[in-house]
Amino acid sequence: MANTLVQSNALRLSQRHTITSKPLKSFIRSRFKSTKAEKTPTPGTDSTQVPTTSQRLSWPEYLKIRKQRRTWQNVMAIPCSILGLVGGASYFGSLETDPTKPILGIDPFMFYGICTVATTGSGYLVGPSIGNAVWRLAHRRIAPMVDAQDRVFYKHIARNRVDPSLQNPTSPIPDFYGEKIGSLSQYRQWLRDQAKYKKRMVLPEN
Repeated sequence: MANTLVQSNALRLSQRHTITSKPLKSFIRSRFKSTKAEKTPTPGTDSTQVPTTSQRLSWPEYLKIRKQRRTWQNVMAIPCSILGLVGGASYFGSLETDPTKPILGIDPFMFYGICTVATTGSGYLVGPSIGNAVWRLAHRRIAPMVDAQDRVFYKHIARNRVDPSLQNPTSPIPDFYGEKIGSLSQYRQWLRDQAKYKKRMVLPEN
C-alpha cells in the first residue's frame, strides 16, 4: 500500500514537471531568438558599410594627375599675365604725366613702364595659385587623396634630394622641389640627377 502511494506521488510530480517545463523551454527559446535578432546588424546599416577614406592612388596615377595639375597651373599663368599687363597699361597710361617732375628720381614714363611690368609679373605669379584652385574645384572627388599622396611624395623628395648646404650659387640643385616629376621614369631620372650633383659637389674634379 505504501509503495503504491509513493509511486503515484512520483508519477504526479513527473507529470507536473513535464507540463511546466515545456512552456518554460519555449519562452527561453523565444527570448534567445529575439535577443540574437536585436544584436545582429541588418545589411545596409552603418556598421556594415566599408569606409572609402582608405582608398589610395597608385604612384603612376598620382604622378599623372600631378602632371595634369601642373599643366593647369602653367596655363592659368598666361591669361593672368595678360590681365596684369592690360590692367597696368590701362591704369598707368591714363595718369597725367609731367616729364619735368621725376618720380623717386626716375623719369615718369620709365617709372610707369616699370610698374606695368610689375603688374604683369604679379599676374604671372598669381596664375598658378588660381590654376590650382580651379583644378581643385573641378576634381573635388580626388583632391583629398591627392593631398594625402602629396605629403608622402614630398617626404620622398626631402629624403633623397641633395643637402642644400652643398648647393653652389652658380650651380643650383636641379629641380629642388621635384616639380617637374610627372612619371616614374622622370622620378628615376631625378634621382640620378641628384646623385650626380652630390657626387660633383662632394668629390669635385681636380
